[in-house]
Amino acid sequence: MSQIEELQTRITAALERIGRGAEARAGSEARMAAEAAALAEERAALQQALDDEKIVTAQYEERVKALRARLEASQAELAAAREAGAGATSQMDADLQALRAANAQLRESNAALREAHAAGLADAELINAGMQAELEALRADRAAERDEVALVLAEIDRLVAGSAPDAADQTEEA
Repeated sequence: MSQIEELQTRITAALERIGRGAEARAGSEARMAAEAAALAEERAALQQALDDEKIVTAQYEERVKALRARLEASQAELAAAREAGAGATSQMDADLQALRAANAQLRESNAALREAHAAGLADAELINAGMQAELEALRADRAAERDEVALVLAEIDRLVAGSAPDAADQTEEA
């Protein structure tokens, strides 16, 4: 009998050890399952953050493309305005030269008229030449004024066109 009791004690002790091992293993598996669930949640959160960053990056890339296109368009407009301004400036210079020449001719004609009048000679051709020179001077003066107004208007248009995108940027950013 003592053998049976001894075997029974050994079996009970073994069963207790097996039970404790099973409990430990079950606890370990529960911890591992909890850790796996936490890792899965963390992975999902990281994946969501990555997806969000991809969307933000795509939006920034589109915005950079749009800004680059606007910059290129602005540079093209500026180059065109410079070319147009250069053409208008050269036209204005030519008109100013014509005005100076007409004024010089007018002074010469008026001097000749004064000399003829002082000598008592009233020459109809000199009077006609003086009137033509004065008309030419008035035309040249008018052309120079017209060119100057055109340059001012072109600059105003450029400034107004340049300020319009800035206002759009401010409303876009708000």
